[in-house]
Amino acid sequence: MISLRGPKLKIFAAVLAVICLAAGIYFTFFQSRGFEKTTAEIVDITANDVGGDTTYTPTVRYTVNGVIYTETLDQSSGSYKVGKTITIKYDPRDPSVIHGGGGFGIYLMVVSAAILAVVIVSALREKQAMAALQERREMDGRQGYRPSEQGEERELYFLTDLGTPKYGHRLEDGQRRVLYEAKMTKFTLITPFGFDFIDHQHGTTTPHLVGHSEESQWDALLIDSHYTFELDGVDVFKHLKDNGITVESSLGGGSGKVLWVNYRIFRDGVAIARAESTGPYPHEEDAANHKVASAVGSQGFYRVWTAEKNLDLLFMTLVAFARTGALDSKGGTFGAIVGTVKEHL
Repeated sequence: MISLRGPKLKIFAAVLAVICLAAGIYFTFFQSRGFEKTTAEIVDITANDVGGDTTYTPTVRYTVNGVIYTETLDQSSGSYKVGKTITIKYDPRDPSVIHGGGGFGIYLMVVSAAILAVVIVSALREKQAMAALQERREMDGRQGYRPSEQGEERELYFLTDLGTPKYGHRLEDGQRRVLYEAKMTKFTLITPFGFDFIDHQHGTTTPHLVGHSEESQWDALLIDSHYTFELDGVDVFKHLKDNGITVESSLGGGSGKVLWVNYRIFRDGVAIARAESTGPYPHEEDAANHKVASAVGSQGFYRVWTAEKNLDLLFMTLVAFARTGALDSKGGTFGAIVGTVKEHL
């Protein structure tokens, strides 16, 4: 299973455009080489159902050297009507061999050129965005994550904005004060989203480019899937691993009795947080007022216990799971299943 978004969409569009361009060149310049043009009258139209789509193939009548021919044309169009006169090409060596007038090939070339232009422009814009991101970070002096500092454990709440494509995330305390949040600054369909990650405790803002979520088959034997997105051009789970993050996950009920995923998050081998999936009301008082909704796990909502003072890397870890729906720190699902088995052995 492959999700055609972000980089995969651009690759797919580029490959499709190249194929269409080659087909257009063939139809326009090679398929009818040596053929001659003439006019033909549509005398019949046959409707064909192909995979749920209806195509209309015309039968045309035309005259070559005084001989009348009635043949089926090798292209279809919803604009064809009986009695309409169109241009065709025929083989002078065998006038019964005909092709369309070449308009379809030109159409393919124009459309494929437009698609390639969009892909190239989007790639250039993404490159420019990455350069602008690096320049902004150099000016702000914000290149990495703060070192880990431990204090007293506190309960926090991770929420995801719903109801809009321009959705972000936030981490609140028990008084609903926003401690850390990710605000989308730029929404696009192909290039990565622009985000500002705002640390309200330290008064700092760090820009990031967050790619579209992707799903692909990860392990053919186990039929697992890999869920991820690119963070500043790097697979987010690789990014977390490179920054010392490991996660142990398991399926089960949490303190809110939500039957979904529980996480233990480590940084450089030291536990920094526990997180439980919740319904869309992670605060206890909200969950109490929405008993049915709170009993159903929702992607992107967590109740978090942590003694970590600096929340930047922890917040990024939670964003990775919230945006992908992955169940383990490799971006897959079997880690949670294995973790559940270990807990019950």
